Amino acid sequence: MERMDVRAAVSMAGGVARVADLRAQGHPRRAIEGAVTAGVLIRPRQGWVATPDADAHLVAAARAGVVLTCVTQARRLGLWIASEHPAHVAAPAHGRVGEVAEGTRIHWARPLVPRHPALLEDHVENVLVMVARCLPREGALAIWESALRQDLVAREALARLPLPAAARALLDVSSSYSDSGLETLVPMRLRFLRVPMRQQVWIAGHAVDHLIGDRLVLQIDGGHHVRPQRRRDIAHDARLELLGYHVIRVDYVQVMRRWADVHDMIVRAVAQGLHRAA
Repeated sequence: MERMDVRAAVSMAGGVARVADLRAQGHPRRAIEGAVTAGVLIRPRQGWVATPDADAHLVAAARAGVVLTCVTQARRLGLWIASEHPAHVAAPAHGRVGEVAEGTRIHWARPLVPRHPALLEDHVENVLVMVARCLPREGALAIWESALRQDLVAREALARLPLPAAARALLDVSSSYSDSGLETLVPMRLRFLRVPMRQQVWIAGHAVDHLIGDRLVLQIDGGHHVRPQRRRDIAHDARLELLGYHVIRVDYVQVMRRWADVHDMIVRAVAQGLHRAA
């Protein structure tokens, strides 16, 4: 029974736990060692145990003595990330790090939110600060707005932190109106036009992704824009046109891989005054 109790405790801790924490919960050392000997638990490194089916990333973090952070943890939190990245981990400023996978980016900066020694996944506030330092502004802002949109962190709480300059700048320009990272990228790329641009404006019974000026609507389709959603989108586009709006509808591939084409459509529409009310 003791052996099962120990495994249950480790499972409740996320599949990886410190021996010190298990001992503090009242599990005898002999029970922990017995579970390891029997193969009920594995030992990633001295002082840590894990269930055999534990998350491989958490096991690797425990083995190396690091914390999952930056884009790696952002992806695990379900935040919007445009491209693949190698693993990003955080390490104590003066600590020793075990073996990590080739190409792993190690962040040594002191965290804003203190990390408990048992922590293997970084706090979202630390993740956002790391992202601000590590990624180009466009990609970093998409992650920040994704976190705000999903209510993983409050703007007011972020504002009270002693944020570094890059993170403070992202907080100042971020919003929670973007439904996806695509909707974050577009306003950044069109800022040079110096034309008012609003997001999630309610027109003709539905919110439009972007309203450029008074009459130019830009809609960005994600993977869910298929029948019958596609039929509803087409019907809404028709209602907008009848009301005097000009609609440009693009998709993920166009924004991420053929932006020059999208850019040309929008700047030509603005040049023709299609963003202005008649």
